[in-house]
Amino acid sequence: MSVPIESLLVRSVIQILRPLVRILLRNGIACRVMEEAVRKVYVDEAFVMAARERNKATTAAVAAMTGLSRKEVARLRDLRGHEGIALRQRYNRAVRVISGWLNDAAYLDRHGRPRVLPVEGPTPSFAQLCKRYSGSMTTKAMLDLLHRAACIHYEDGAVRLIKHAYVPANDPAEIVQILGVDTRELIECIDHNMRAETGEKFFQRKVSYDGLSGEVTARFRALGAERAQALLEELNGWLSRHQDDEDGKEERYSVSLGIYYHESRGEHRDD
Repeated sequence: MSVPIESLLVRSVIQILRPLVRILLRNGIACRVMEEAVRKVYVDEAFVMAARERNKATTAAVAAMTGLSRKEVARLRDLRGHEGIALRQRYNRAVRVISGWLNDAAYLDRHGRPRVLPVEGPTPSFAQLCKRYSGSMTTKAMLDLLHRAACIHYEDGAVRLIKHAYVPANDPAEIVQILGVDTRELIECIDHNMRAETGEKFFQRKVSYDGLSGEVTARFRALGAERAQALLEELNGWLSRHQDDEDGKEERYSVSLGIYYHESRGEHRDD
């Protein structure tokens, strides 16, 4: 019995989301930020598709395509990209707690600096700070979260704020940028191949083996890096030599060809 395409797509989306959500969690991005971003992209892409297919995209048509209400579609269409989402949803619970500690007069000393707080007790205490600014999150959970992010120093029942920003992972900005660009390009390649005729498909291949020893894995990792680097340098040289080959009339294109390495312990996971 064949599996419905909807089930296969949902399963594939879950596979894509697992590593992405790990990165989001590591960097303190709350779930509602992701939800808003997904809704925004659904609306934006639906307008593009509707305009392409019908020559005119209406709020009603996009609402029907996405399953969202017309009011929600209109709101999201007016939201200006990821900046709008960031402005609306930038505060997760940890950020709100630190912000309250830095700005609420009840938690500042006479010099305007954040107080050293006892964990329990009436205001000002860390427990009351969490109750006021973190919603339903428990004091211990917030204490652990801020401690792991090196935002606080905790000793003898007292908590000191030592970092004024909640940046749990502090992943390099340039790597985060690569996450968006390279992942988009790979998915767009797969999307193209799902729709293209055989002779028009883009190159998309990989070699994959399970059950390798640690020694063989290390040797292959080094071999793969060496061969991939050599190939990419060769291709980069070819593109550099041909970049200006033009007669001034043809449409211009941007191209990318990527090679990646993946490694995990145990058998390969499908979900």
